[in-house]
Amino acid sequence: AMALCLKQVFNKDKTFRPRKKFEPGTQRFELYKKAQASLKSGLDLKAVVQLPPGESINDWIAVHVVDFFNRINLIYGTMSEYCTERSCPIMSGGLKYEYRWQDDSKYKKPTKLSAPQYMCMLMDWIEMLINNEDIFPTRIGVPFPKQFQQVCTKILTRLFRVFVHVYIHHFDSIINMGAEAHVNTCYKHFYYFIREFSLIDHRELEPLVGMPPGWGT
Repeated sequence: AMALCLKQVFNKDKTFRPRKKFEPGTQRFELYKKAQASLKSGLDLKAVVQLPPGESINDWIAVHVVDFFNRINLIYGTMSEYCTERSCPIMSGGLKYEYRWQDDSKYKKPTKLSAPQYMCMLMDWIEMLINNEDIFPTRIGVPFPKQFQQVCTKILTRLFRVFVHVYIHHFDSIINMGAEAHVNTCYKHFYYFIREFSLIDHRELEPLVGMPPGWGT
């Protein structure tokens, strides 16, 4: 089943996952367009992540969580042929950091998985959450649940581990593919966003202090 899952996931003609879209006409779509426009304008990324005046913080976080999910998916999708059961039998970030998988269904205890298995579980889990109307409501006037920011912290913490793994284990592949600038920009944007809203425990950030190379965090 794992091999089948990976075959579907890593079909080169598609992005790593079906992209989650925002419905045109909704406030969140407008926010998404606003965020994309400021990104494209080449503004300082530290400024880009700040909450626009008058906007709801939960809407702003929701838009970014979905967008980062889509973009990190794409990044991992392009690397996935270099990240195999053989090359990466453990989901790790160098020798010091190992990430185990845990969820509420199949893996109730933290479980060692290979990096590709971990990525597969992670992307399925995030997709399930962001498509759950009780957690990421899309209808106007439907409030976010009380635990919304906690859920986002968990999603973003786990997405950060994708950067950790890709930078530490597959950086040569990123360079060979000419994707270095793209990955670095996405990482910086993500990093400034989580710092702006204190969405990840700072200890989680330790594996990438000083990454990308030449960029001081």
